[in-house]
Amino acid sequence: MKKIVLTTVLLAGVLAQAGGFRVSLQGVKQLAMAHTSAHAEDASVTFFNPAGMSFIPAKLSIAAGGFGAKSSVTYQNLSTLESFDTNNPIGTPIYAAIAYKVLDNVSVGFSFSTPFGSTIEWPSDWAGREIVQRLELKAFYFQPMVSFKLAPWASVGGSYIYAKGLVNWDKAVTQLGGTLNLKDDKASGSGFGLGFYFQPTDKLDVSIAYRSPIDMEAENGTVSFDISPALYPSLGLDASGKDSFKATLPLVDEYTIGVTYKITPKWYVSGDFNYTGWDQYNQLSLDFANAPIGNQPNDPTILVSPKNFKSTQTWRVGTQYQINDMFAARAGYYYDQSPYADTDFQAETPSFDTNVFTAGVGINVMKGFGVDIAGGIAFPKSRLVSNAYNNFYGQAKAKAYYFGLGLSYNAF
Repeated sequence: MKKIVLTTVLLAGVLAQAGGFRVSLQGVKQLAMAHTSAHAEDASVTFFNPAGMSFIPAKLSIAAGGFGAKSSVTYQNLSTLESFDTNNPIGTPIYAAIAYKVLDNVSVGFSFSTPFGSTIEWPSDWAGREIVQRLELKAFYFQPMVSFKLAPWASVGGSYIYAKGLVNWDKAVTQLGGTLNLKDDKASGSGFGLGFYFQPTDKLDVSIAYRSPIDMEAENGTVSFDISPALYPSLGLDASGKDSFKATLPLVDEYTIGVTYKITPKWYVSGDFNYTGWDQYNQLSLDFANAPIGNQPNDPTILVSPKNFKSTQTWRVGTQYQINDMFAARAGYYYDQSPYADTDFQAETPSFDTNVFTAGVGINVMKGFGVDIAGGIAFPKSRLVSNAYNNFYGQAKAKAYYFGLGLSYNAF
């Protein structure tokens, strides 16, 4: 039997950090200003930097919101000119956060977010069907945290991060005359966040934050084969055509430095620099219980897929202008790097160097209660695909846009 070479996804999507497959949708106000982080107006700051809680101008702050994210990818074989488009549903990331000032210099909080959920769906007969046909990712972040005010102008904060997610991935296995499904809904891992927040003057905010690596553990994933039952014994499958797998997946670390400066009492500008350690993700290994569908000569049940990712940098700039007591206008721009070269293009998780423009408005409905609306449009750069490992060549293009609605409440 021919050796079956499989590629796989970033299980549960939780590997999707900034610069690669990271969807920067963890705060509607932040999205409107290019997803910059040095904003301590309400509890939405908790996802970005736990230390920012100390500077929220309220004893109790609550923030929540949701987004719609629509994207599509087009692949074309430049030799045959055959072209295929994805038919992706709208993704709906959400977030919720709460911060409470226990003492004047001690704040506690909690953040929930779904920063890495998406679905990509290619035609069942497309050229890369042995790589992926459909991939659904969902991820959930749970972050309890605490912040201490060290001085009137400085604070430090930390968070515990529990990550939970699932993956549901279909692909063709033409050597076996059918399809394969990889599924796991119990992958989990934990890590921590650490941050410092400074307000040296009433015009300047500085945010410095770090998010640690996390090993996502998939202990008992299920592999289901839709093939002739006559092949089950030779693959070590059970009577329903299933096997199990294990995998440990590294969630890479991330550093963020953010600055906000008030040019006038009504107008401020923000900037962020993100560095994501994608170079930790060189390959992905799957350990199947019985099926000899791997690519390691010493153990055919182990599959190793090269990734060859590189660390990325993201630069962001945003601004807000307070039009009057009720309305604030916002806008921003950021440039997002892809973590891999054309020779390592991943059809299951496409990534592009991308220019993103954002805008939005903030509405003070009444004292302490606000509504935020934001949108963004992405302009990914097309790229030539030349992945020799997957025998996948051609041109890939993409487009994407986002919109969001957020609510916040501050009790003074």
